[in-house]
Amino acid sequence: MDKNIDVTDNLMKKLSLHRLLISYILEKRRVTGFFLLTMLIFFIVCLLYQLDDIYSLLYAFFIWAFLALCFATYDFIKYTKKHRAIQIAFENIENMAELLPPSADGLEKLYHQTVDTLLGELRQLKSEVNIRDTDMSNYYTMWAHQIKIPIAAMRLLLQSIGEKPTQTDNIVHTASSVMEASNYRLLSEELFKIEHYVDMVLYYQRLDSITSDFLFKNYELHDIVKQALKKHKMFFINNGLSLNLEDFSCSVVTDSKWLLFVIGQLLSNALKYTQRGSISILHEMAEGKALLIIEDTGIGIRQEDLPRIFERGYTGYNGRLDKKSTGIGLYLCKQILKKLSHTLEVSSEVGSGTKVTIGFPETPEIFP
Repeated sequence: MDKNIDVTDNLMKKLSLHRLLISYILEKRRVTGFFLLTMLIFFIVCLLYQLDDIYSLLYAFFIWAFLALCFATYDFIKYTKKHRAIQIAFENIENMAELLPPSADGLEKLYHQTVDTLLGELRQLKSEVNIRDTDMSNYYTMWAHQIKIPIAAMRLLLQSIGEKPTQTDNIVHTASSVMEASNYRLLSEELFKIEHYVDMVLYYQRLDSITSDFLFKNYELHDIVKQALKKHKMFFINNGLSLNLEDFSCSVVTDSKWLLFVIGQLLSNALKYTQRGSISILHEMAEGKALLIIEDTGIGIRQEDLPRIFERGYTGYNGRLDKKSTGIGLYLCKQILKKLSHTLEVSSEVGSGTKVTIGFPETPEIFP
């Protein structure tokens, strides 16, 4: 195995040297052509004047050729070293100015000055972008936390209204009381959506530094699913949808907070696009993996949209019909599960519903 690797490395070096040699010849073609032309003129002149000492001329020519070959070899070695130094410099943009080989002439000095100027502008631009991104991230994080306060107050007010005794049993409900109950349900749903969108902002802001927030443990998958369902129970009741929750026991290594958000987002999508029928949550084992399946009887996803549903900002045909889709939900789910080392697959058929599958690897023994 090691022998094969060494042979491959030697072959790659030979190919690289071959390319460098071709590049060197092409770069020096004018100088080489000029010298060959002068030598040709020299020999033509000698032949025209019929010089007798042709052997002396050949001897001088071979000495010249040998010296020219020695110089070309030396120059090619310098060219190779400079080429590799430039490659290393371009692989390390931040320290490019220090890693570039020294200038050999005035033209190269001008190139160095241009590179220094561009690198200075690049560093300044990066600094400005980082400051702006940090300020924006801090603002959105602060905004999300601040807006949770009035949302919590609205939730408490709605709960207090819902807990008030309406009327005694002997009083007939009027049309206005029925309307008030309907408005209460609608307000509860809209408030839940606001909370959900605020959570999406927070999770989106943390996406780049998500790994620092992970706490991996062994969790019972069924318990996390039940937590997500508890948050969405009002939508099942208000929309008249039935729930088929399989009773299963499965322990997985994950981060419960981030997985709970993903399952909640997938449930939210299923509820949004399922007008009637049911939503099923199942558990399967396949090739040593635990699979959590969320299946609905909704409108489904077009086949041409399926390959792009995990792209950021892509809403597809259903999103354009709904006019409320942001194209962020499934993107977030995919990115979070990828960082959790879980898989996410979606299959769907228009008019027959959508099936979403989360795959969990085998539980390592190192986790309690």
